[in-house]
Amino acid sequence: MTMASRKTLYLANPYGFSAQQRDGPLKTLVAALEAAGAEVWEPFARNNVIDRTVPGWAYRIGQADLRDVREADGMFAVVNGCPPDEGVMVELGMAVAWEKSVFLFRDDFRRCTDSETYPLNLMVFTGLPENGWEAHWYSDVEEIGDPDKALARWLRG
Repeated sequence: MTMASRKTLYLANPYGFSAQQRDGPLKTLVAALEAAGAEVWEPFARNNVIDRTVPGWAYRIGQADLRDVREADGMFAVVNGCPPDEGVMVELGMAVAWEKSVFLFRDDFRRCTDSETYPLNLMVFTGLPENGWEAHWYSDVEEIGDPDKALARWLRG
């Protein structure tokens, strides 16, 4: 697959706020997604390199992230936490509304749910198929390259 034909994947995540998480789980996730064949659009690397002393910086970051969600082919969202990070949830809502392909990652064992079917709030799953949604759900970085899961099938086209 050539560089130009790789699908773009917006990586919605809360890891960029912490140096330890940027150097640990974020780096690991990006590497796994790239190894699977995605062109990863990681918002902290793309849009958060901005001077926070200049008024309006927060608005500019939000608008850049919104633009990336709209322009990316799909979204891989880290949905750890009870509830998951509110920024990730807003980005996920945009991706669902724009009918993007969505993949969810949660290696957090806690259940915070209103349903016997899903491990999180049912609205988090509205962008996934009713049957077979589990193929879009990742609970370990090792699963990202699994050729039988939804991300690998989507990246193959």
